[in-house]
Amino acid sequence: MRWFLLPLVTLALSAAPAAADPPEDWAFKAFTRPAVPTVTGAVRTPIDAFVLARLEAKNLRFAPDADRRTLIRRLTFDLHGLPPTPQEVEAFVTDTAADAYEKLVDRLLASPRYGERMALFWLDLARYAESDGFKADDARPNAWRYRDWVIRCFNSDKPYDRFVREQLAGDELFPGDPDALTATGFLRHYPYEYNAVDVELKRQDILNDLTDTTAAAFLGITLGCAKCHDHKTDPVTQEDYYRFQAFFAGYWPVDAPALSDTARKEYEAKRAAWEAKTVAERAELATLEGPYRKKMVARERMRFSAELLALVDMPEAERTPLQKQMAAMVARQVGAEGKDVGKTMKGADKEKWDALTAKLAAVAKDRPADPPRVPAMTDTGPTPPATFLLKRGNWRNKGDEVGPGFISSITEADPTIQATEKTSGRRTALANWITDPKNPLTARVIVNRAWQHHFGAGIVPSSSDFGVGGDRPTHPELLDWLASEFVSPTGSAWSLKKLHRLIVTSNVYRQSARGTANEADPDNVLLWQYPRRRLDGEALRDAVLMTAGVLNTKAGGPSAYPELPAEVKAGGWKVSADVAERNRRSVYVAVKRNLRYPFFSLFDSPERVEACSRRFVTTTAPQALTLLNDTMILGHAKTFAQRVTRDAGTDSEAVVVRAFGLALSRPPSSEERATMTAFLRNHAGPDAVTDLCHALLNLNEFLYID
Repeated sequence: MRWFLLPLVTLALSAAPAAADPPEDWAFKAFTRPAVPTVTGAVRTPIDAFVLARLEAKNLRFAPDADRRTLIRRLTFDLHGLPPTPQEVEAFVTDTAADAYEKLVDRLLASPRYGERMALFWLDLARYAESDGFKADDARPNAWRYRDWVIRCFNSDKPYDRFVREQLAGDELFPGDPDALTATGFLRHYPYEYNAVDVELKRQDILNDLTDTTAAAFLGITLGCAKCHDHKTDPVTQEDYYRFQAFFAGYWPVDAPALSDTARKEYEAKRAAWEAKTVAERAELATLEGPYRKKMVARERMRFSAELLALVDMPEAERTPLQKQMAAMVARQVGAEGKDVGKTMKGADKEKWDALTAKLAAVAKDRPADPPRVPAMTDTGPTPPATFLLKRGNWRNKGDEVGPGFISSITEADPTIQATEKTSGRRTALANWITDPKNPLTARVIVNRAWQHHFGAGIVPSSSDFGVGGDRPTHPELLDWLASEFVSPTGSAWSLKKLHRLIVTSNVYRQSARGTANEADPDNVLLWQYPRRRLDGEALRDAVLMTAGVLNTKAGGPSAYPELPAEVKAGGWKVSADVAERNRRSVYVAVKRNLRYPFFSLFDSPERVEACSRRFVTTTAPQALTLLNDTMILGHAKTFAQRVTRDAGTDSEAVVVRAFGLALSRPPSSEERATMTAFLRNHAGPDAVTDLCHALLNLNEFLYID
């Protein structure tokens, strides 16, 4: 019986050399579909043949299949991020159909819980957050709409190529589609110090972030290493970097109404009618407020040079694309929009202001409600600002002007770009190149991320560094077979659900985590057993809530703000008033850059300042101490105990059986049953069941997936 708490040791993964090492720049070369190897052992999918071929070369074999209780727990956590219910476990254990496992997989893939789980790894890559970061850490109140879009995409199994194209150029490719516009929020999650005076530098920081994140998330390469000079190890030049960056040169962040064309036209018509009715009052109010607004922003204007202020004061139609970008960054700091000017007025002006605002309030019912808005990205216009090669990466030290272009070691072809009425068309060209089935990186990178999701490490462990400095693939032929299968119209056809199904129905995935150790591969790189993995912080919190019977599965909408530890300063973190809201799934918990939810941070969630491709697992004393002493955990242990006694009554043996079934998806062993029953009988009182339930929540068996 495994009653020990979190161990204080972590094993490092090491990559075994592939059977036939590919060249150093293998990832930049086109992939072909390898032949499935012939092996002597039993296989369920072609994946098994590739893995077994390497095992048999070392005189190794797969571990036996895991038992059914282990499999359903493993699979449900992998695809849902939640434990299975006792009813689901028993239904699977007693299902004698030959395809019982496959039916389980299909049921889990069809559930809306699947999208909530899969979205988490993508939000890490997209550096998704609901605040700017930096000292001010200003709120981004509508960022959650991108999160919900990602969840919907995974649940609907949107083809991955479409998923990528919408995020990079949804506004260009699918004009009028609110979902495609929401998707461009991927390009809006850069950290932003809005109150910085050096706006030229901040503009370059934004461009660098867009360039580096796009390359890391979709192509799995460290393109940012070529910012100041040619890449030290990979076939990427500094010119490649800035040509790639030129695709984003005309970036133009907008908070746009998330409406279809028809709904938008209806809204605009109603808004125009209201504005026509109130034109005189609004003009008079603007004239009255003008001097006060000017006074309010005078101090902020003193921070900027005359040249930058001139851009703000210039009519928008006269600005160049670059000036438009600069003016917007300054205007956010010196504008008085949204500020309560009335509070600064006195006397006759205040009386006049009150009268005018009262008249406008009287006709407020005729004003259409503001539509939902999404943080989106578009272009300054058909002609973007020029891009220059920056010497040593310094924006002040411009070299030659460069146009948009792809990575030259992959293709020397120039992009085909067609501007639209409102945009440059550049991001469309980039999105089309990235999602071209012939691109050697895109498919390899995403199938590797899927593999990492199920096994803890990818076939390429450095999942956002496929370059020479990254880890070599442990199974290069398998990686290329999966990539070719993923993009094939007769295979997965860019379907992530089909890819996940292929992986989890394999022998590799279904084997036990309790194989016999072998000196030929002591770190299990060749996967002769299933690699035991610890739950991430989000899944662990959800498991605690579900086990206690209080998990709120409400989907979508504004984020939840659970309670914080008393010692944490909760700046900008207003705890949700409704307890049910506080108990929503972890994917819906607010992501504030300067105040990560402490429980997630403790269990290795990223800061979301840059793309995170893999969460490295640490094992520390504070984790065990939190699970033993934290007020939240103690409270949920008590609620768990109340649930158990409500279900099982006061019979000690029934209490133990029910508690084990809820927490560990299995009945207790005879030794566990006897020990825990004796504990309850010898420690009669209201806290005995709570102590038992608290102990179960601290077991390694609760924290780890076998």
